[in-house]
Amino acid sequence: MTAHRDDVLDYFSTLSNWGRWGADDERGTLNLVSDDVRLAAARAVRHGRSVSCPWEVTAPDDMERSTTSCPCTADMPGAENMPAAFHRDRRWGFSSERIGLSFHGNTVTHLDAPCHLFWDGAMYNGRPHTAVDPGTGSSWAAVTAAADGIVTRGVLLDVARVRDVPWLEPGQGVFPEDLEEAERRQGVRVGPGDAVLLRTGFGRARRETGETIGFTQAGWHASCLPWLHERGVALIGADTPQDVQPSGYDDVLMPVHAVGLVAMGLWLLDNCDLEAAATTAASLGQWDFQLAVAPVRLAGTSGSPVNPIATF
Repeated sequence: MTAHRDDVLDYFSTLSNWGRWGADDERGTLNLVSDDVRLAAARAVRHGRSVSCPWEVTAPDDMERSTTSCPCTADMPGAENMPAAFHRDRRWGFSSERIGLSFHGNTVTHLDAPCHLFWDGAMYNGRPHTAVDPGTGSSWAAVTAAADGIVTRGVLLDVARVRDVPWLEPGQGVFPEDLEEAERRQGVRVGPGDAVLLRTGFGRARRETGETIGFTQAGWHASCLPWLHERGVALIGADTPQDVQPSGYDDVLMPVHAVGLVAMGLWLLDNCDLEAAATTAASLGQWDFQLAVAPVRLAGTSGSPVNPIATF
């Protein structure tokens, strides 16, 4: 069921978690991942099979890369200023890299922290956009708020499978009734503290047709936001950059990002590759698992590239 534009704008207040965990809270919905939730996630491991859920980061499309290869360290420039052991050991060499990566966007699998988005100049829990400094980054709700990692129960909802299509077409939205039908067919129910991963089938489309994400994509419709709030979801992910595009609302470009990050403090896992996870889930008949997401502790940043691991 499509939400009216005014309903979506009301979500900024009706779904708000500002102050719910205190005025100084930066973790948002990650507060829902309690010790008991993590213990329950551990019990979801019933086969011991782990699946990686990101896309491989490749150069030059997604990153700037410079590689140094030195077959013999003793011959490298400046070796004469190094300890004597470097001169004596002529069998020891190395390779190393310097990488520049812009991870926000439509290709790299990454975690969005609450400070990634503003609405009317404010970010999660009412902090002003000025908390983000061009030189030092954000002093509020940065990715380091998840420095201990996110380990919780993950639930994969395969909406492409529910609709009996190889993948959703660009511009097709996913609605609450799709989520509940996926739960029914897959024999699973989303609960408080869970991470919900949405499969639209884009990973398959990308491999089979070479399709890329542009200004039109499948994804969560804004009407899913109350459902996610009611279920107490801590994290959402998708095999696209989350929001269906076009969103259907001329003045709310990406409502799942805007309402989710700013109002709810809902962490987002963009651009997953869920094909192997979906194949594994179907073969095992198990659609929940332990999900581990460990962001790099990059001070003041609005997110991090990640390698989400689903263990069945």
